[in-house]
Amino acid sequence: MPTIPGLRSPYAKTGRLVYFGRMLDKIRLHAAGALPADYVENLGTGFDGRCCRFLRVDYTALRDRALAGDLDDAGLLAWCHAQGGERTDEECEVWNGFMMKRGWRDAGAPTLARRIRESALEEKPVMTMFDYLDFDEGRDPVSVRAWET
Repeated sequence: MPTIPGLRSPYAKTGRLVYFGRMLDKIRLHAAGALPADYVENLGTGFDGRCCRFLRVDYTALRDRALAGDLDDAGLLAWCHAQGGERTDEECEVWNGFMMKRGWRDAGAPTLARRIRESALEEKPVMTMFDYLDFDEGRDPVSVRAWET
């Protein structure tokens, strides 16, 4: 998959959370007709669904709130906390650690291996689903040590 303008790395944080901003990017890109078709079928499911369940918000409600356009990413995260309850620092640390390591020695490993083969990324140092997403979209998370930012 080529680089998708406006779609950030899953490692990028909004507030204390990885992935949340990427989900918002996908929502906005889809509304603008700029999200590749391969991504559309997974809107609100997969990592989006996990993120919404972690925040205890409904994906459709978050999507609608994001598309209202009056809140930036930090404001949308605050809205999620107001709806589903504030997450503790420890909960955010556990969320980030789980998400950044998904596919490495866990139940997601077979899916990651399949996607690496399908995308011909066997020569890249892909260890996790986040690595896979970045390499597949033309970013190199390893050289910039994306997990540390």
